[in-house]
Amino acid sequence: MLAIRLAKIGCIAAIGFYVALVAFGNITDYWTNFAFVTNVLDMDEVPAVSRIHWRAVTSPILHHAGYILIIATEIAIAALCTLGAVAMARQLRAKAQLFQDAKNKAVAGLTLGFLLYEGGFVAVGGEWFGMWQARVDAVQSAFRVLMTMLGVLIFVTLKDEDVE
Repeated sequence: MLAIRLAKIGCIAAIGFYVALVAFGNITDYWTNFAFVTNVLDMDEVPAVSRIHWRAVTSPILHHAGYILIIATEIAIAALCTLGAVAMARQLRAKAQLFQDAKNKAVAGLTLGFLLYEGGFVAVGGEWFGMWQARVDAVQSAFRVLMTMLGVLIFVTLKDEDVE
């Protein structure tokens, strides 16, 4: 059972590391990634014949606010997953209930991550702003990440037995 606990901790730590790298990239390469957010919100790449252009948000202030919200959410996800992995590692050899209780931050981080990628990128970006119609379909990438997070969330929340 120790190996399963270590696997759960490793999966959480890997998600935390990945999202920290994403946030770091969004901060250090702000303008490149901001341009993508602007293209999505402006609906620049949605075909002209599409009847959803009325949904576009063309305010630069709202573009920055949305992008900053994404970055802040990524930082929160990375922090929660990292703190969750540390909390779980501290209870590695503890009774099952203590290890289970240590998962709370990790579960919150994974849930927030799922909500950002499914709710923010797939639903809002993909469906509302028509990102799926763009030449570069970021919905596929977001879907891969959200499915990874969902898989890890399911794995981590499985009940643990006492370590012998």
